[in-house]
Amino acid sequence: MMPTARLLCPHGDVHVSDLPGFGKSDKPSRTLSIHALADALNEWLEARQIGHPVLIGNSLGGQVVADYAARYPERLNCAVLVAPTIDPEARQIPTQVLRLLRDLPREPVGLYWIGLGDYFRAGWETIFETLRFAVEHSVSESLSRIRRPVLLVRGGRDPIIPQSWMETAVQLPSSAELVVVPHAAHAVNFNTPGVLVREVLAFLARHAGTLSPPGFISP
Repeated sequence: MMPTARLLCPHGDVHVSDLPGFGKSDKPSRTLSIHALADALNEWLEARQIGHPVLIGNSLGGQVVADYAARYPERLNCAVLVAPTIDPEARQIPTQVLRLLRDLPREPVGLYWIGLGDYFRAGWETIFETLRFAVEHSVSESLSRIRRPVLLVRGGRDPIIPQSWMETAVQLPSSAELVVVPHAAHAVNFNTPGVLVREVLAFLARHAGTLSPPGFISP
């Protein structure tokens, strides 16, 4: 998330969190479900007295943000979901792994080393348990309960999140928009951060009458 976070800094307060078990955060005694990760995000925001943020999440992070937005609407400004998993038509672990492998050659090489480091720190057991929780979790159900503005973003070359899923997903929240970045792959926040930030700022401008001044949170 850091390329996007750096470009957002001139436009508001920016916080990038490491969810429990990932990055440099502490490892919990058990792998957390999507619900539990969203609850942990809520506790993190409360502990820092951050109210009504713009939440931005990519892939699994988008799934966590969608769950948070559905269950904590009173604490949310709006949500930006960049290629949120899991495509409801592909809720099988082997399918998701194969799609990830297809995406890798389309991403910048620098992302490989970041991903490998993150996977190593988390541990393969945590990675696969989290993937199992992600497959079991219904992101469609979460999206259908969101009552705040939502921006969905998909890379046009993303093999993990098909266009058909995004066109269905954008119809689920009460107020949602879809943007496709034609030449981007799955991690739009890393491979095309300037375009993503431009779209986020335009989205916030369109909803300026209903939103608080932005503080950006990227779990």
